[in-house]
Amino acid sequence: MAAATEKITEMQGYKLHVIETEKYKTNTLVWRMKAPLTKEDVTKRALLPQVLQSSSAKYPSTTILRAYLDELYGATLFVDLAKKGEYHVISFLIEIANEKFLTDPTPLLKKGLELLTEILTNPNASGHGFDRETVEKEKRTLKQRIQSVYDDKMRYSNVRLIEEMCKGEPYALQVNGDLEDVDSITPENLFAYFQKAFSQDEMDLYVVGDVKAEEVTEIVSGLLQFDNRTPQMATTQDVEKRSKVNEVKEVQNVKQGKLNIGYRTNSKYGEPDYFTLQVFNGIFGGFSHSKLFINVREKASLAYYAASRLESHKGLMMVMSGIDIKNYDQAVGIIHEQMEAMKKGDFTDEELTQTKAVIRNQILETLDTSRGLLEILYHNVVAHKDITIDDWLTEMEKVTRDEIIQVAGKIDLDTIYFLTGSEEGK
Repeated sequence: MAAATEKITEMQGYKLHVIETEKYKTNTLVWRMKAPLTKEDVTKRALLPQVLQSSSAKYPSTTILRAYLDELYGATLFVDLAKKGEYHVISFLIEIANEKFLTDPTPLLKKGLELLTEILTNPNASGHGFDRETVEKEKRTLKQRIQSVYDDKMRYSNVRLIEEMCKGEPYALQVNGDLEDVDSITPENLFAYFQKAFSQDEMDLYVVGDVKAEEVTEIVSGLLQFDNRTPQMATTQDVEKRSKVNEVKEVQNVKQGKLNIGYRTNSKYGEPDYFTLQVFNGIFGGFSHSKLFINVREKASLAYYAASRLESHKGLMMVMSGIDIKNYDQAVGIIHEQMEAMKKGDFTDEELTQTKAVIRNQILETLDTSRGLLEILYHNVVAHKDITIDDWLTEMEKVTRDEIIQVAGKIDLDTIYFLTGSEEGK
């Protein structure tokens, strides 16, 4: 697929990925850095990108920085945090107009890369600490961000499922860190962490657009250079299958119960049966034609929503549903029945064909945006694999009924979490 030909160059301390494509009218620059999730660093790591993107030495306030983005034909800058398996991933993204489509000859690609360099390497700091006012402002915002998860009961119940299911594993940590650890962050210890992250993280720069790889490499080599490093690998311990399903019920003042069920799939991105697992998930609960949606929501009218999703790098599958509190036992029973049906191969050829078509369309739709394309390509960095989008589409298309039954046989029910609004739900 020509839209996704990735040219990877080993630079000093990071990898440069250039995707030359005429598909998009803008150029997208994404800096990604990943490190193993740890309790000690997760909260500082969640705060760091927010502090870096709010100002820099050259643009010492958010207002000045945003005004400069406006000068660059309304370029956008934002940061993002994600958990990918046992890794914590920070992203800085700049989307900027491609000068080829403008009458103004300003070299916007170069200016965008210079701005990214400024944000990453020239922070608003003095001595050994970040600007105090900026750190305090971003700490308040981080607390609100962490608190917002508790206020959104759908997200909260998913976080709680993972906390209960992965207790003692790094994956149980929240992507935005811990509320109780925010206050202990100072401009000085955050700056020390900034230096540590840029000397130890696995770092990747993606440039996507109607660009030339040679030109990008030349610009970047003069801007970004770091110490070479051997990236730290996350320690993954084998998790034994539970002898008894972990059932957790939590009472809060909620009108609608949140039923979240966690399974260990025993299959991860890059493993031979991963594509089969994707098709399995599509038939089981991934789409509006899937068994969970039809049998739990439509036929039995038990759920306001019912779906499943995969955590590809951790080997988990989560079922999420919103139900009336009184329907707990019935909903759990019907979800179990759908899993048993999958294990027995009780699905039609039509369901299999339809699911493959939907997955294919979903992947192609994802490629319609540069960010979506990068999400797919970054899986390879996390898993240290080299799977092309063509591989993905081809392998998924080849999946057979017997392979789905085999994958289903590997899936273990681990934890049932229910957020209920009354003692009757207990």
